[in-house]
Amino acid sequence: MNFGGGDMDAEVRATLERAGFQAQRTELLRIPIEVSPQGGGRPLGEEVPVMEAGSPGLAMLKLKPCAQLWTGTAVPPSMAGTPPEEYQPFFLMLEMTAANYCATTRKVVADAEFERLYRQLRRRPDGTEANPLFSYLRAAARLYLSLRNVSRAEFEAVAQRLSQSARHFASHVGSTNYYQLVLHDLLGA
Repeated sequence: MNFGGGDMDAEVRATLERAGFQAQRTELLRIPIEVSPQGGGRPLGEEVPVMEAGSPGLAMLKLKPCAQLWTGTAVPPSMAGTPPEEYQPFFLMLEMTAANYCATTRKVVADAEFERLYRQLRRRPDGTEANPLFSYLRAAARLYLSLRNVSRAEFEAVAQRLSQSARHFASHVGSTNYYQLVLHDLLGA
């Protein structure tokens, strides 16, 4: 994954910087979760809200589709064990979004549903999905791709690894081990 060089979407970077955010520090950026009157997550629309940890500000961004943001032809390394360190910020952005969604809506998503949503993100990153969590995962991916050079193969490898992780922690139908053992710990970070 190339962390130097040009921006994938210079307007996104400029908007974040005008809001006083450190756009180069993707680990600080968050997609805030909007709760619907029914208590679930309200799906994101065309504009995506972004905030920075420790900052009261909010920036509204129009993010390009993933297919317009992939860059280069880099082939990812094996993700079989612990993913390489250079991929950790991308994993963190996606998993922090998932953790925040569950915490904010107070609805823990089952392992099988996380597996399905990550698989959907890999297969159809610019598609739509009935589960509102997908719109947040997609927004987090698009935000990251707007700020970092990531090839389609690297993107798919990260989404596939997340899907496998959710499946790995599943112990029975309806289990929430992925949230309890992986995502919940991110909230304290």
